Amino acid sequence: MDEPWTHTTVMLKEAVDALFLDGPDASAPFGTYVDATFGRGGHSRAILARLGPQGRLIAFDKDAEAVAEAARIQDARFSIRHQGFKDLGELPPASVSGVLLDLGISSPQIDNPARGFSFRFEGPLDMRMDTTRGESVAEWLATADQQQIAEVIRDYGEERFAVQIAKAIVARRQERGAISTTTELAQLVAGAVKTREPGQNPATRTFQALRIFINAELEELQQALEASLVVLKPQGRLAVISFHSLEDRIVKQFIAKHSREVYDRRAPFAAPKAMKLKSLGRVKPSQAEVDGNPRARSAILRVAERTADGS
Repeated sequence: MDEPWTHTTVMLKEAVDALFLDGPDASAPFGTYVDATFGRGGHSRAILARLGPQGRLIAFDKDAEAVAEAARIQDARFSIRHQGFKDLGELPPASVSGVLLDLGISSPQIDNPARGFSFRFEGPLDMRMDTTRGESVAEWLATADQQQIAEVIRDYGEERFAVQIAKAIVARRQERGAISTTTELAQLVAGAVKTREPGQNPATRTFQALRIFINAELEELQQALEASLVVLKPQGRLAVISFHSLEDRIVKQFIAKHSREVYDRRAPFAAPKAMKLKSLGRVKPSQAEVDGNPRARSAILRVAERTADGS
């Protein structure tokens, strides 16, 4: 599938190294690995290059264009599922040696005006990762009330002018009908946001919020993290690349929660429940990578290992 939009995989070597280094089958990897966000396949291809002949890689992606790209990989060890990573738990328990989650959106999604993710291009206000199902942003904004809109923009975009933006959206809807394009929304937000952060378009936070909400990204992330505890083998690795504070906070807190022993206050002398994960720290992209790919600047890779005795 030839497209004019390209994608540079963020933290490619660091993420793949995190899955394999000192993990199960490290010398000749033959286990099952999961790329839970195939995108355009950068991480998947690097994982396949490291796997032994008996290894297996299962990829997930709910974007039909990503699934079409995956069909170009002619490798018997590889399979793709047209599903979001919330469905990770469908895999058998303790069957996976490594799970990689590369969160957010890919460059082809951002740069394709037809997808409606970017305020930089005129396009339909869609923003769905999976365009075969669900409600678009335009459809949701056409019926949501002012309070709902304000809460989404505030909670998912951390936008302090959320109420003013919501009022402007509803007023516009009442006067001239629903917003249908990206540029219409961007212009409306620019008029409602009184101060701008240096170097940032005033619509940035609103577009982020609506994208996260319409795709239930944070809820899906929580589901995938919980599922990883079930599907990972002992010593299996979890590697998560996040790009904004809401995602990273969820990942950080999840790893911290499961990286400590749990005591039952009702039975103070009972042995604590063993921790389920061992945190292996975080990694940020090198300055060279940020210089070559500015979209990597906010990336954080967090890595954890499934413990042998955590239930």
